[in-house]
Amino acid sequence: MRFAVALAILTLAIGPAEAKFSVCNKGLREAKVALGRFGGTHWISEGWFHIAPKKCALLIPGKLDARYYYLYATDGAQGTWDGGTNFCVGTADTFSIDGRASCVARGFDKRGFFQIDTGDRLDWSQNLSD
Repeated sequence: MRFAVALAILTLAIGPAEAKFSVCNKGLREAKVALGRFGGTHWISEGWFHIAPKKCALLIPGKLDARYYYLYATDGAQGTWDGGTNFCVGTADTFSIDGRASCVARGFDKRGFFQIDTGDRLDWSQNLSD
């Protein structure tokens, strides 16, 4: 009984885990990262998130609401993390783009993003390494 009470007090003291989606740059150069996701009614891509070497950045604060997320990243030199799912990306330092179709016709670049399966977890941390 004492163990159960102690465990309950410890659980309340710790509080709920902070849910989030973050990316950690394990490389030696700054990474420029774009995120693609389904926003509930439509696809969206957003970026650029600049992540210093050996640092992490929070891309989505709070509970994750989807199982799959998509990333594209580059270090501007030889390192590119990409995949086979196309999203639009902007040429400006920051962007938020609705939809994945007709990127070039709408004035955006098209990049292949890699898929991340979070397994319906409430938070996720993705590492980028050389």
